[in-house]
Amino acid sequence: MNHAVSCGGIVIFRGKILVLYKNYRGRYEGWVLPKGTVEPGEEFTETAVREVKEESGAEASIVKYIGTSQYSFSVPEGEVCKDVHWYLMMAENYYSKPQREEYFVDSGYYKYHEASHLLKFQNERQMLEKAYREYTEMRKAGLWVPNHSKV
Repeated sequence: MNHAVSCGGIVIFRGKILVLYKNYRGRYEGWVLPKGTVEPGEEFTETAVREVKEESGAEASIVKYIGTSQYSFSVPEGEVCKDVHWYLMMAENYYSKPQREEYFVDSGYYKYHEASHLLKFQNERQMLEKAYREYTEMRKAGLWVPNHSKV
């Protein structure tokens, strides 16, 4: 079995979560969170920030590590077991532009219950729930402080 590692972000701006709609030639369709493969020599945090930017166009910074999800899938070469390291991230605004080269055809920021309902994969819904709980706790404690200095 092959092993792969990806990193991604649960990106929040003003309480709404960034999700992407992927349509790969009609075979793979659904709403997902931004994530991607770790490149050689890259730190996990660097991968998460880069993948969010590449797939969604969103400028976001890491707030904290959320956890790891795992899943397996088949490719012609055999079974692949993938670990995805997730980070709670803060966006600078509502801007997003889906990366067409990766078959993302739509993107947007949605309220928690909408985003959770839209997400295709249970493991991503679980990470979203954990991240949103962290977000709400940080907000209550006054620790979620958006950076308004950037325009």
